[in-house]
Amino acid sequence: MNELFFQMRKTPVAMVALVVLSGLVLLALLAPLFAPLDPNALDIRIRLSPPSWADGGTSTHLLGTDNVGRDVLSRIIYGARISLLVGVLTVLVGGVTGSLLGLIAGYFRGWVETVIMRLVDIQLAFPSILLAVAIMAIVGPSMINVIFVLSLATWAPFCRVARGQTLQVCNQEYITAARALGLKDLAIVARHVIPNIINPLIVVASFALATNIINEASLSFLGVGVPPDTPTWGGMLGEGRNYLRIAWWVSTLPGIALMLCVYSVNVLGDWLRDFYDPRLID
Repeated sequence: MNELFFQMRKTPVAMVALVVLSGLVLLALLAPLFAPLDPNALDIRIRLSPPSWADGGTSTHLLGTDNVGRDVLSRIIYGARISLLVGVLTVLVGGVTGSLLGLIAGYFRGWVETVIMRLVDIQLAFPSILLAVAIMAIVGPSMINVIFVLSLATWAPFCRVARGQTLQVCNQEYITAARALGLKDLAIVARHVIPNIINPLIVVASFALATNIINEASLSFLGVGVPPDTPTWGGMLGEGRNYLRIAWWVSTLPGIALMLCVYSVNVLGDWLRDFYDPRLID
């Protein structure tokens, strides 16, 4: 871990991305402390008030208000909670499930590998966002449903990477030696296979996190994500798209927050890929 941060300090872009992402995580964890107002408090009298620096803006609503008078800044801060929570949980659920299945397929081979990889092929045959929209339209909007649907769309890439890495590791001589010494399969997997396949899976997880944050925003934008009364970046984009000409801040500002979050995750993912496999550096 010390080596990781030492090398990151040599890459200013990665350090900036880490600072931005850390700030968003801090805002999400301490949203009640940072948010100036209740994100769901309505006040029609001040609907579509501009940001404080624009004509007609006030210091009470630094980033203005939306079409029903809710504070945009507070909703952006609380929206970070949903985006990051959904992204992390879907990567954990889908990543662990896919990695475990890929490990089983690569280690035991035979009919087990055939069945698992055909399931992967079936999963990858469906566009993930279309599959998510279709399922959410059936089961209805809720946080649990969003996590389930996005996890379902996440496990297949982890499975393919875990299988490929496991096949490479199992062809090494030290695995053959471990088997000759009488080590059981569980011990070989725990001591030799998992430690050697974890790094590529971390890289996959970083990109899956960015993808799922966008997918959650897309579902909320379409109105089939989390319930409408929950502040989300995608939901704010959807609510403000009809007011772009007269109140650009309602959609633009949460869009900037979403862009910064996804960009930071992708930059860190690129850096992790280069760190774990220097051969990929141009």
